[in-house]
Amino acid sequence: MSTPSIILHLGLGSFHRAHQAVYLQNLHDQGHQDWVLAGANIRPDMRAVETALTTQHGAYHLETVTPAGERTYQEIRSIRHVIPWDEKLAGLIAFGSRPDVKIISFTVTEAGYYLTPQHVLDLNFPDLVSDLENGTMLTIYGALSAILHARMAAQAGPVTLLSCDNLRSNGERFHDGFMEFLRRRKDEALLAWLETNSTTPSSMVDRITPRPLPEVAERVRDACGVEDACPVMAEDFIQWVIEDRFAAGRPGWETVGAELVQSVLPYEEAKIRLLNAAHALIAWAGTLRGYLFIHEGTLDEDIRAFSYNYVTDDVLPVLEPSPINLAAYRDKVLERFSNAYIRDTNQRVAADGYSKIPGWITPTIRERFARGETIDSVAIIPVLFFVFLQRWAAGQIPFTYQDQAMDETQVRAMLATPAPLAAFCRDQVLWGDLAGDARLEAAITSAHTRVLAWLGEH
Repeated sequence: MSTPSIILHLGLGSFHRAHQAVYLQNLHDQGHQDWVLAGANIRPDMRAVETALTTQHGAYHLETVTPAGERTYQEIRSIRHVIPWDEKLAGLIAFGSRPDVKIISFTVTEAGYYLTPQHVLDLNFPDLVSDLENGTMLTIYGALSAILHARMAAQAGPVTLLSCDNLRSNGERFHDGFMEFLRRRKDEALLAWLETNSTTPSSMVDRITPRPLPEVAERVRDACGVEDACPVMAEDFIQWVIEDRFAAGRPGWETVGAELVQSVLPYEEAKIRLLNAAHALIAWAGTLRGYLFIHEGTLDEDIRAFSYNYVTDDVLPVLEPSPINLAAYRDKVLERFSNAYIRDTNQRVAADGYSKIPGWITPTIRERFARGETIDSVAIIPVLFFVFLQRWAAGQIPFTYQDQAMDETQVRAMLATPAPLAAFCRDQVLWGDLAGDARLEAAITSAHTRVLAWLGEH
């Protein structure tokens, strides 16, 4: 049997192990074992998962649950190599220089690309500046540049760089960010090598994957009779749409349900605006209403109406015509969010609003304005985020809010001004060229009045 090709994935979190690793396992179950996974992290914050996976030789269990509460279990064995984190990333760099590594994929979250809405690097982040100026490897760009330099020196051959994050045009935006990073470093050799030895296809990934609670391991033990220190859980829905542009081959993902297409754009626009944006809306609104879980907010008639109206009134008109039945997609999303058995938390989904507003919400506002149309329904979302931030600043959010792209000092100062809502409407990070737009401020002010009335805070 020939040696299998390897996908090296950076980011061994729950999503990767409930999504990309599952597609490859399903291929293995069909008898196609010509590709395997290797996994690593570029930060030291997942050592427990690394240790558990190493001890279990990369194997773990996936629990899926339907909205009706039906649970099924699958053993995932497609991760054949687990590379422990070390401060110099020496093991990862050495592994990435192997010629049998044909794809390097990554899940680093939207904020992990450090990009402005204009697709340029945001140099307000110390980790990014450190990678640029000091040669550290704290970001995806710093880590990949070290891996690819070793690969270039080893003459290991071409490689595909595949983003698996909820970032619009993720392949294109990663490419733009990485090229700018290398140009700022004056790394002409690697720039030239990448030109002929890599591709950066876009992909659209979708599966609700909450952080697994301790009872997942208990259910795995009861159902499968094994102790698993790192199981994951997910909804039963799964989707992966991939631009078919690979530098050194790929697995036959299409035989297990992935969609290989020429353009991911209509699929990712539907997912980002109908699912991702609605998810954030429900998390922020649900938190303000006193809920802890996504399904609670989804089942709240008012919050459900906010989401339904946002999609129906403001999103469908700018996305249609589409190869997707968008109205049916909208309804399926709300059905998925109402799955009480997932127990997906508002804390997880509410995070990173300073990436989500410009990435998921501002484009719809900009397009509605360009068409001369109102933004009454979509304006509710940033207002919910604004009120959420006010409560966060006042210490009234029942969980720790995490936001990689937010300058906490600046946001607290903004909220402390005499007219914080107007200052919010002038925030360049959130709105880009719409910051200070009179139409935006009028719509946000009107939506703010409606949200306060909904909360009983006239």
